[in-house]
Amino acid sequence: MASVYIPVQNSEEEVRVALDQLPRDASDILDILKAEQAPLDLWLIIAREYFKQGKVDQFRQILEEGSSPEIDEYYADVRYERIAILNALGAYYSYLGKIETKQREKEEHFIMATQYYNKASRIDMHEPSTWVGKGQLLLAKGDIEQAFAAFKIVLDGDRDNVPALLGQACVQFSRGRYSDSLELYKRALQVYPDCPAAVRLGIGLCRYKLGQFDKAKQAFCRVLQLDPENVDALVALAILDLQNNEASGIRRGMEKMQRAFEIYPYCAMALNYLANHFFFTGQHFLVEQLTETALAVTTHGPTKSHSYYNLARSYHSKGDYEKAGMYYMASVKESSKPHDFVLPYYGLGQVQLKLGDLRSSLANFEKVLEVHPESCEAVKALAHIYVQLGQAEKVQEYLKKATKIDPRDPQAFLDIGELLISNDPAAALEAFKTARNLLKKSNEEVPIELLNNIGVLHFEREEFELATQSFKEALGDGIWIRFLDAKARSNDPTSGGLLYRNGETQSDLLKSAQYPIDASASVRQYKDFQLFDRLEEQGITVELPWNKVSTLFNMARLLEQLHDTETASIFYRLILFKYPEYADAYLRLASIAKARNNVQLSNELISDALKVNEKYPDALLMLGDLELKNDDWVKAKETFRAAKDATDGNDSYATLCLGNWNYFAAIRNEKRAPKLEATHLEKAKELYTKVLVFFLKMVTLSIPQKSVH
Repeated sequence: MASVYIPVQNSEEEVRVALDQLPRDASDILDILKAEQAPLDLWLIIAREYFKQGKVDQFRQILEEGSSPEIDEYYADVRYERIAILNALGAYYSYLGKIETKQREKEEHFIMATQYYNKASRIDMHEPSTWVGKGQLLLAKGDIEQAFAAFKIVLDGDRDNVPALLGQACVQFSRGRYSDSLELYKRALQVYPDCPAAVRLGIGLCRYKLGQFDKAKQAFCRVLQLDPENVDALVALAILDLQNNEASGIRRGMEKMQRAFEIYPYCAMALNYLANHFFFTGQHFLVEQLTETALAVTTHGPTKSHSYYNLARSYHSKGDYEKAGMYYMASVKESSKPHDFVLPYYGLGQVQLKLGDLRSSLANFEKVLEVHPESCEAVKALAHIYVQLGQAEKVQEYLKKATKIDPRDPQAFLDIGELLISNDPAAALEAFKTARNLLKKSNEEVPIELLNNIGVLHFEREEFELATQSFKEALGDGIWIRFLDAKARSNDPTSGGLLYRNGETQSDLLKSAQYPIDASASVRQYKDFQLFDRLEEQGITVELPWNKVSTLFNMARLLEQLHDTETASIFYRLILFKYPEYADAYLRLASIAKARNNVQLSNELISDALKVNEKYPDALLMLGDLELKNDDWVKAKETFRAAKDATDGNDSYATLCLGNWNYFAAIRNEKRAPKLEATHLEKAKELYTKVLVFFLKMVTLSIPQKSVH
């Protein structure tokens, strides 16, 4: 191991100091240095050796003593070594300030560094090494332009000053001028080919930023040849592997990240990438541990932004929206603008939308679109927000934009259909059909709800055959097919004795199902579910999944429209057989009974619906109509009022019925007082006006329809 020799004053003897055996207490060495008035370059050599051995307190003790007023006075004629000691202390405190995470302590370190550099400048204001140190301090503080000026002062006097070239390269890299930075790194390497590995690391980073990935990889590999444990080069190579998006590349990348972590467990970038990996494996505890460590060891804004983002999406995926929002917000604050890192803006928009903060969510998704104008997900999110804000035109604008961005996205067409279904049924139908066709082309399952909506729209356009096809497709296979096929065969004079499923003939099926001869018989048997019990006894499955109930109900309504009340009534009974509380089925059977002038039976069916829900407005309104038909005016009025109250006065039909009641009460043939007649007419006018106002308001609303009533 090397040694240094301290000359003994007034003799030819020297004190030998083995650098590998420096005393733990630096005071012993200091006593010798001061007693023998040793040259200041020896002070520097010994201090640096202490630093290399990790004995930072001893390093600082020697240099602080070497820059004391007494030393300055004694060595007044020694300029370069005094400046070197002061610059070494300035560089030390610059480093402490750079790695410090607490703002107050960081500023204190920077103040100390500034004081030492200023003191060095007072000795010689033109000394290049001092200006280089000042430039590095300014870089650490983020004062890019002032750092540029400091390095320029040096390079104006010596264009080949390597430290200044490297400092200027860092400045240009921070400015985003990667080509200029690369040229400066290359020039430094030409001037001094034995530059440390970090210079080639800078070259690799410039190449990476310029999209020259192969050359970047070569530079990083060269760094590892010179310094096998260079964590930054390992992380950079790992990122290049991960960007390959192949299983082998991802595996190699994560192995390098793991190695970097083992060499230095406090590399924030490696911690972030490892956290990202564990997020996708669902190990949220590790995600949080790694990112919290990364946040504790870095002050670099973009790196902290990624750390906060990892924390945010970990909590987001667990459904903790409050914490997720807090960390997304922290991530956004650490990134200077959305173009630098847009992902936290997207996550924050999602969380704010979930929490009902529509305006803030809107602003964040708009920022996403500033960076990625073709982001279909952001466009659809904006459309969803405008739906909740009641701005239909904006909704249409964004949904149409979504279909232009990705004309193969069925969800966008589904959303458009839902939006237009009330005010433009024809356009809604086209959108739904496009969504259905796209799903079929991609071999995806077409949702029952979509087919149901297509059927409803065809029904409303009186395109009954197309409506039937859509409802049948939505329902798929089931017991209903048997009844539909049986009816089709019964209407086909050429069918004869053709066989149906399991070998039964048409007459066998009708007999086993107790198929009614006329509609009134079917209605009278609405509580008689024996036909379904008998089918089950024969081994025929009678199932009705809940998600198909609305569609079967709509099919029955279509059959009613086609005057096939026989099959319709069976379908209503099938619904009640499986779901006895489906009140709408009772009401449709009641409507069929009413159409057959069977008022008593209709009353019974309505009563059954009211047993399910005694405040069901539709049932009350039907009951009121029957009571009017029976000329029971007092009961009818009370029933209509009950229907109106059941909807807090928001049911326009209930209001209309009360208006009708007052109108007919005014024009009845029996004798009535003129004043009472006028009162009824005025009340009817008031109620009719309310209905008209309600419908005027409804013109601009978009209410999806999923069933026919």
